[in-house]
Amino acid sequence: MRKTILCLLLMTAACAPPTAAVVAVQPAPAVSSDWVEVYFTDPYAPGARQVEGGPDEAIAASIYAARSSVHMAIYDLNLWSIRDALLDAHTRGLDVRLVVEADNMDRRELQELAHAGIPLVPDTSRNYMHNKFVVIDEYELWTGSTNYTVSDMYGNRNNLLRIRSSELAENYANEFDEMFTRGFFGEDTFDNTPHQELHIGDVEVHTYFSPDDNVAAALVDLIDGADESIYFLAFSLTLDEIGDALVRAQQRGVEVLGIMDDDQISNQGGEYGFLRQNGIQVHMDEPGSNLHDKVLIVDEAIVVTGSYNFSTNAEFRNDENTLVIYSSDLAVEYLRQFRLLWALTER
Repeated sequence: MRKTILCLLLMTAACAPPTAAVVAVQPAPAVSSDWVEVYFTDPYAPGARQVEGGPDEAIAASIYAARSSVHMAIYDLNLWSIRDALLDAHTRGLDVRLVVEADNMDRRELQELAHAGIPLVPDTSRNYMHNKFVVIDEYELWTGSTNYTVSDMYGNRNNLLRIRSSELAENYANEFDEMFTRGFFGEDTFDNTPHQELHIGDVEVHTYFSPDDNVAAALVDLIDGADESIYFLAFSLTLDEIGDALVRAQQRGVEVLGIMDDDQISNQGGEYGFLRQNGIQVHMDEPGSNLHDKVLIVDEAIVVTGSYNFSTNAEFRNDENTLVIYSSDLAVEYLRQFRLLWALTER
C-alpha cells in the first residue's frame, strides 16, 4: 500500500499577520503531501502570545490563493487574518459566503464582513450551528475542532485538517448549501450526503453530519471493532453509548487511554467518573489551557475528528461534521500528538 505522507505543523517563527492587500505567509509544515495536511494548535508555541504563526495563517493563505469560491460554515470568528483574507477574496470577485452561529453574529469581525457585502446566513435553529469548515474552489476542505478565534487558535488545544478532494468537498458543499440556501438547521436537516464513503487514493474516508447521520452508532461500531488500542481526546464526553463501548473494549483487553478537558469532566451526565470506575485511564488536560479536540484513534490505523463533541447535543441537536479516516499514516501523527499531551496531563 502506498504510504501517504502527512503534514504536522511545527509552530515555529512568527509571521506577520496578513492584511487585505498582502498574501499571508503560510506556516511551513514539516512534511508535504498531495492530499492532506494536519495542524495542531499549541498555546505555548513561539508567537502564540503575539497571535501569529498559527494555523489560521495557513487557512488565510488558502483563501488568498482561491480562484473561484470560498464557502465557510463557522461557529465563531474573530481572527483578523481570516477576516482580511475573506475581504480580499470578496474584493477579487470570488463567490464568498458564510453560515454563522446566530449567537455570534454580533462579532465585530463578522459585522465587518457583512458591511462589505459578503452574504452571511445565521442559523435559525434554537441549537448551535457548531461546524468549523471551509470549502475552497469546490476542491479544498478545511475542517477540524478549531473555531476561527484567537482563543481557539492560540489558547486551546485543537486540530485542523486540510484535505484536497473534489468528492469530499462536494459532501461539505452540499451540507453548506443545505444551510445557506435552503435554511435547514438542526433537526430540520436530512441525510443527503452524495459520497458518504469515498476513497482518496488508497485511503478510505467516511463523512457524517449531525444530527441526521447517527454518528454515535458509527463510532460505537468502530470502538466495538477495535482489536488493540483506542486513544481519545475529548472536550466533552456525555454519550452513554460511547462510554459503554469504551468500557467493553477495555474489558476485552483493548488498551483504552483518554484525555478530557478538566472544565468539562463534572458536567451532568459526563462519562469521566464512569470510565475511571471501570478501570480506564482517563487524565485531565494540562493546566492553563483547554483541550478542545474531539478525536478517536483506533488501532493506530483509524482517525476520527471534526466538530462533533461526544455529547447528546452534538448527536441530536447541533449542526456538526465528523470524518472517519482509515489511514495508519494519519494515525501516526495524531498518536504523536496524543502522547505529547499525555505527558503533560494531570493524573
